[in-house]
Amino acid sequence: MKRRVLATARAAGFTTIAAIGISLFVAAGCSRTDPTTETGVPTIETDKVPSDARSRDIEFDGKIRVLGFRTKGGPSRPGKRVTQTIYWQAKEKIEPGYKMVAALVDDAGERLLQLDDASPLRELHDGKPAHPPETWEPGKIYADELTFTIPEGVKTWRVKLVAGLVKGDEKSKFTGTDNVDGLALVATSGTGIKRAKIDEEPSVPHLRADRIDAKTKIKIDGKLDEDAWKEAPVLKLVDPTSGKPNRKAPVQGKTRVLWSQQGLYVAFEVTDSNILGGFKPTDKDAHLWTKDTVEIMVDPDGNGDNNDYYEIQISPQNLVFDSQFDKYNEPKKEPDGPFGNQEWSSGVKSAVSVEGTIDKADDKDAGYTVEAMIPWKSFSKAKKTPPALGDTWRVNFYVIKENNGVAWSPILGKGNFHFAPRFGEILWAEKDWAPPAANSAAPVASAQTAPPGVTTNVQAAVPAPGSAQSPAPAAKPVAAPKPAAPASAASGK
Repeated sequence: MKRRVLATARAAGFTTIAAIGISLFVAAGCSRTDPTTETGVPTIETDKVPSDARSRDIEFDGKIRVLGFRTKGGPSRPGKRVTQTIYWQAKEKIEPGYKMVAALVDDAGERLLQLDDASPLRELHDGKPAHPPETWEPGKIYADELTFTIPEGVKTWRVKLVAGLVKGDEKSKFTGTDNVDGLALVATSGTGIKRAKIDEEPSVPHLRADRIDAKTKIKIDGKLDEDAWKEAPVLKLVDPTSGKPNRKAPVQGKTRVLWSQQGLYVAFEVTDSNILGGFKPTDKDAHLWTKDTVEIMVDPDGNGDNNDYYEIQISPQNLVFDSQFDKYNEPKKEPDGPFGNQEWSSGVKSAVSVEGTIDKADDKDAGYTVEAMIPWKSFSKAKKTPPALGDTWRVNFYVIKENNGVAWSPILGKGNFHFAPRFGEILWAEKDWAPPAANSAAPVASAQTAPPGVTTNVQAAVPAPGSAQSPAPAAKPVAAPKPAAPASAASGK
């Protein structure tokens, strides 16, 4: 999950601004009765920052300042329309090339709304900014009024308005406030959601993954009918913020992991009543997180430092997004990407079985199954591939619908879905193998054991779908479930 955006102007998300209900109103700093220009357009210039505005002293590249902000609409409760006005000033004549950017993020830094064009000061004429900083008169104050609706899916106790300037591919450096993923923190507002109290941060979940023997063959067909899958521990997915099961999440899911000398095998079983595709079969590195997808995050070093980690997403259409990141969320170009080093290829082989219909909202779907194999050689920045017995990697698994969903290891509001210090730990092992000094060390969690007090999100293996061991489903007074669509197969870039 990059950029996890509930709804944005970009295809990502983290997808139209219209869907969120952003409206453009007259600029702040002028009342509703303020005079307008001869064309009837509200004035965006003002002589001073209003007395009821909160003061700020943020400076970009030593040339452009944010003097303050004003909030209308009270607390930023989900579903409520609010207005945030930022007051800008150029200290000198600004050279061409600067572009204004802004976003609403939650307290974990997860992007909720992209607001780059969402005010009269930012409006576009013929696809170009009508009032870019190069047109600003030094010393004058420019009111940047952003009116929008707080998304219903907000989970954190507050939201943050962040803003900045971009020139070319570079974000402007700034002073005077906190840095939120390269943008300046301008304002915060409470959502009315109770702030979670965490007396002691729970440990990340652990998994011992036993290597399959050389004779075992896994066919990537989306069916999970091999004995190895039936015997693999099942990883339960929970709410990414609370770490608890969330029955109200838009999707549910569970994951299984296997490995061989050739690669990492991952399977997802997703419960989804309205499966979203939304992309063309030819789309490359489409922003899958804006619809339905599963996601695998891999930090091979095992220390959770967010250096040289990988992201692989696979959608119900069996489309793939894969990228490699040098540091936490970097490189990244807002708002449309690229996100990470997208030229990297995971080489993933994947197949998807769909029980339902994709992009048909007027019926009820059961969900979909993803089966994938990622060759070890693709993790080119890992210290050793395949991993040696006893090595530990940091990995996380997500099932996502429109930038929301469930995770194996909860992030707990520490960052976004890329936050490697909260990835789970996988110990690479094999049958009958024990770590050195196992008698004195705490046991590593598996399907059968877990250290006392550690939430592992691992349950005993249960039969994979379609296996002879699968329990018969309970009878329901509804129509028979839809047949699974033929499994499709694909490879990464």
